[in-house]
Amino acid sequence: MIDVYYWPTPNGWKVTIMLEECGLDYRVVPVDIGGGDQFKPEFLRICPNNRMPAVVDHDPLGGGDPLSMFESGAILEYLADKTGRFLPASGAQRYKVLQWVHWQMANLGPMMGNANHFKNYAKNIVEDPSQLEYGRNRFVGEVDRLSGVMDAQLSANQFLAGAEYSIADIITWPWAMLLGRLIDESVWESFPNLKRWVDELHARPAVEKGWRLHREWGKRELTDAQERARRELLFNQTNEKVRKAREEAARLAP
Repeated sequence: MIDVYYWPTPNGWKVTIMLEECGLDYRVVPVDIGGGDQFKPEFLRICPNNRMPAVVDHDPLGGGDPLSMFESGAILEYLADKTGRFLPASGAQRYKVLQWVHWQMANLGPMMGNANHFKNYAKNIVEDPSQLEYGRNRFVGEVDRLSGVMDAQLSANQFLAGAEYSIADIITWPWAMLLGRLIDESVWESFPNLKRWVDELHARPAVEKGWRLHREWGKRELTDAQERARRELLFNQTNEKVRKAREEAARLAP
């Protein structure tokens, strides 16, 4: 059994889609990122970066004590090795897959997250809209460039790393499928190969199930005070704010 520490966001969907694709038994442990669950000492013992997703495998590859892991790229690589699926065991094709995994972790995810922040969230925090213009243009422009990278790759390949569906596709789809929502639906006209790929993956039953898992958690209505507290938790974190939680997690560590 695998415990997956999860909230319905693109990074959370990566892991639940992979677990569904692999047919692994798992138990969902909610991490309400708007409510501060990511700072609880028991979670920081699993994920010192206070970000979900994270997993604990109670029957780990190679045996031994339960294995905890954080960072979605590392988790998907581990699950692929554990099951022998969606990542070649060796050879050039393994590294072709992994380069796209790392591309997503370093590029698409962070750039789309920043673009979403400056376009949709920061306007509720910053009084002068002109202060947001540079950040919005910078990150939305980078998302446009990265979408072009994917579209070019998918013009010559069915999947991101070539002819076979892999963890490169699983880790990228949850962010890429939000492109129309981030910009507007007409953006797909510029990226027909990317749109083809997004739709094909969405038709996979495991992708659909992992994506829809507990979506209602993220749709609850919040009061103005709750929304302000949520923004403070998500966007104004400093070392000082999380230091006490880390110290408490260390104190509770066995």
